[in-house]
Amino acid sequence: MDPTPKTSPDEVVTLVVKHRIKPGLEADYEAWLRRIVRIAGERPGHLGVDVVRSKQGGLALFTCVLRYGTTAALEQWLDSPQRKQLIAEAAPMLADGDQTEIGAANEFWFTPLADSAAKPPRWKQAVVSLCVILPQTLLLPFIWGPILRLHPFLSNYVVSTFLVTLTIVLLVVYLLMPAATRLFAPWLEASVKETL
Repeated sequence: MDPTPKTSPDEVVTLVVKHRIKPGLEADYEAWLRRIVRIAGERPGHLGVDVVRSKQGGLALFTCVLRYGTTAALEQWLDSPQRKQLIAEAAPMLADGDQTEIGAANEFWFTPLADSAAKPPRWKQAVVSLCVILPQTLLLPFIWGPILRLHPFLSNYVVSTFLVTLTIVLLVVYLLMPAATRLFAPWLEASVKETL
């Protein structure tokens, strides 16, 4: 798959890498994976990585989700001699080669990691979003309160609402929603029949 970015240069992007491992090589792959995760984490613009282990077609499937601050930073990692050398080292362990896909960070929140999995129903997405956003809308005005009362300009309804909303958006996009989708992944991926 050709990883051609479709996002603007200043948007957080994700690199989803899928590797199916040949039988008996899982331990070797785990050691290689620890090394490439450490090296990728040292690159400029790298915001974090999540690794999901599962099975597909009887083989171990590793899905790695790397987040980058810019498309340029992601492209530099993809084109780097370091990554190319590491992928060449891993090639004998991979059943299907190096499968990569690029997308905007918010597109990934509710995108299933397994190819065979269906996207969670909208009501489940709404429940997780509510669980993430509601506590912030209740707590952040109180946390911001003492600061907003320091100056009349900050106490202005539009300014104070903007600051609280901005804080919520940044926390949701960069921290809380990625963590919540990992936490609720088993429930999100369960079929409707299993959850009723």
